[in-house]
Amino acid sequence: MAVKMIDGAFFLSDADSMEEEADFNWEEYLEETGATAAPHTAFKHVDISLQSSFQPGMKLEVANKSSPDTYWVATIVTTCGQLLLLRFSGYGDDRKADFWCDVMTAELHPVGWCSQNNKTLQPPEAIKEKYSDWTDFLIQDLTGSRTAPANLLEGPLRGKNTVDLIVEGSVIEVRDLTDPSLYWAARVAQNVGGRLRLRHVGLQDDAHDTWLFYLDVRLRPLGWAQENRLSLEPPAELRGLKSALEWQEALEAARSEAQKNPLPLEVFKDHADLTKHSFRTGMKLEMVSPSEPFYICPVSVTQVYNEHYFQVTVDDLTPEATPLSLVCHSESPGILPVQWCLKNGIGLERPRGYLSQDFDWADYLKQSGTETAPDACFPDAWQSQGFAKDMWLEAVNPVRPTEVCVAQITQVRGRLLWLRLEGLPKSVPECIVDVESMDIFPVGWCETNAYLLTPPLKPVCKYPRISLSHTLAPPQPVETIPLNLCEPIAMDTGSANGRYCCSRIYVNHRCFSGPYLNKGRIAELPQAVGPGKCTLVLKEVLSMLINAAYKPGRVLRELQDVEDQHWDCHEETLKAKYKGKTYRSSIRIVRLAEQIPDFCRKVCGKLQCCPNLFSPVQVTDQCPESCSMQTKTKYTYYYGKKKKLSKPFGGEESLEAKPTRRRKKRKAIFVQKKRRSSAVDYTPAGSPQDSDEDEDEDDLMLQSGSEEGTSSEPREDHTDTSSVEVANSRPRRAVTLRRATHTGVASSSREGPESRSEAECQLVLERNPLEWSVEDVVTFITSTDCAALANIFQEQDIDGQALLLLTLPTVQECMELKLGPAIKLCHQIERVKVAFYAQYAN
Repeated sequence: MAVKMIDGAFFLSDADSMEEEADFNWEEYLEETGATAAPHTAFKHVDISLQSSFQPGMKLEVANKSSPDTYWVATIVTTCGQLLLLRFSGYGDDRKADFWCDVMTAELHPVGWCSQNNKTLQPPEAIKEKYSDWTDFLIQDLTGSRTAPANLLEGPLRGKNTVDLIVEGSVIEVRDLTDPSLYWAARVAQNVGGRLRLRHVGLQDDAHDTWLFYLDVRLRPLGWAQENRLSLEPPAELRGLKSALEWQEALEAARSEAQKNPLPLEVFKDHADLTKHSFRTGMKLEMVSPSEPFYICPVSVTQVYNEHYFQVTVDDLTPEATPLSLVCHSESPGILPVQWCLKNGIGLERPRGYLSQDFDWADYLKQSGTETAPDACFPDAWQSQGFAKDMWLEAVNPVRPTEVCVAQITQVRGRLLWLRLEGLPKSVPECIVDVESMDIFPVGWCETNAYLLTPPLKPVCKYPRISLSHTLAPPQPVETIPLNLCEPIAMDTGSANGRYCCSRIYVNHRCFSGPYLNKGRIAELPQAVGPGKCTLVLKEVLSMLINAAYKPGRVLRELQDVEDQHWDCHEETLKAKYKGKTYRSSIRIVRLAEQIPDFCRKVCGKLQCCPNLFSPVQVTDQCPESCSMQTKTKYTYYYGKKKKLSKPFGGEESLEAKPTRRRKKRKAIFVQKKRRSSAVDYTPAGSPQDSDEDEDEDDLMLQSGSEEGTSSEPREDHTDTSSVEVANSRPRRAVTLRRATHTGVASSSREGPESRSEAECQLVLERNPLEWSVEDVVTFITSTDCAALANIFQEQDIDGQALLLLTLPTVQECMELKLGPAIKLCHQIERVKVAFYAQYAN
């Protein structure tokens, strides 16, 4: 890549930076534009779609391993993907005997299975004497409880998440847009992460397909209309395409198909219950146009059907007006009280046929003799969900619902968002959506669900950056540089300009990173920054350190206090983004080359890391401070002396904060992970980092597959285990692997995958990976071409059960790997999964 010099500093050439890859990459786009993604926690419907079908509190019958051929009732404590944390009935609040089971492999049955199959129900030996009458105990324990659905424990739907129960060809009933008493059946033509492409029964082509998220209140199970004495007829606009007999025959055929593979009722368990409305016929209100969601217009309540549904019609005063009506309920997105636009500084579209140029509600109501819908008719129990101006997300194109586009929030008013859709061939006005719309999705949602995303049309210009050492020339290998050559680089201080320019500032990755900085992120930084103007080089270095922190805001605050009265300083504004807030602060940076060593050392002192972590001196073999002996968890390092580090005082609140979102998140990029469905925490008791967002917490997040909690306060310790435990623990031993080939067993377990076919990469496992210890996992990774990453698995205590939960997004986020190494690692993990399902899943 071409590098050119401007004002004494090296920058990337603009011509080269214009080159774009064919595939759109959200992470690169956000980084290069300095943009922020909307927090994925803001998309409630997506959050619900990731939940397990099993819920905490459900009861089921489990094989009792302590007594063969016997079973006992257990309660689901929490879920982690296809793993369930169970507690046998009778233990009460005692969690010491909790154990994990894999839904796909464990012997789990619905309540009542033992009695139907003449099996013995017997409590575990440890609590056998706790109650004299276990039959009476079980009756009381099961009364009013919810049992785990049988079809999720047995058969083809076993272990599937709710959204995955909806398969292509499933039949569902859809409510008509203009009549709440009218339904018609539709087949699922496509399921994209819960967004369903529906084709009305009786139609063969996709010309009239409808897209709805599976949580939409318009969707009901087959048979709903008949059970509730509602009409089952095709929509009025489609009715003329076929005869009444043809429609009826198509419906009967669909019913017959659905009986063979019925859609589980669990699909509808998360549908919101409708609240009663208080609208009356003739009331006026404002509403986002139902046909063109690019503006807000006056509408009227033209019919009240029942306590839940009413009809609104767009006001049109022209004689030839064709009514545009829509069925609404009290929480329908887009309905607003009169004067909402005026109060929020938004233009209100005049009704067609309205003569005056300036629309005035008072005159309009007086002329029509109508009243406004009172504010009490509109729910106020909503939140902005953490959306803010200039955030990015993915949104459905209202003109072409099949298309999902890259979108930017241009303004937020109350519960409405204005979105600019990118990548469309011709200009489309900004569309308006509700914060709870099911047509908006977090960054990365399309990629996660293998759906095409329409990217921006224009390539992104990369911001110029100070050159990195490996960009200019490959550095000499660390091992070949003797320690006595680690001396400060001579600087040109003979001229006026030379005094303000520095040579390279080295980032010595092997040095102790202290309690504030994430060692994994430090390892990803370049070996050196510069040469260039002192202030530019140091600003780049400090920005990198802030971004490598566990809590960037706290590091920014510490940097405020780095100062010396003898320094010739220049103030630079640095920013830190953390947990939904952006912090900015002016930091004094030295301007003279001779002051850089002292400045670097004092910054390291404030961050309580090795004084050589970043320095004009390159550390090659061993740090002179012998900092490699220090560990963060002991908190004993302080410039060669053992001293307990005090917890940094104050916090981000002392900085000038510019909140960008109210919810918290780990990263902007959306990661679709299987997450816990309860608030059980697995932080080890007594951990010195209980209140810090550090690598130990990230490790636990990775093990459990859960999402980051939303509180930055110290968390209550709920359990004394920090990893997934197998009910019957076994002595740890190395795992033995052999490769299956067409001709026999491969001679080398370390042969690279590029020299073998896919068939030759298949594994035969000597042991079930669910029983692997951390050492077993490390042994396996070491035996592959990803051996360099084995220490990550050791450091993060990833055992076999956690290994099987890893996915590409999880590996990228939690292990903080770049895409190439992450894909390479996931290939090896996928081989274990394939072997696991082939050998042990049955």
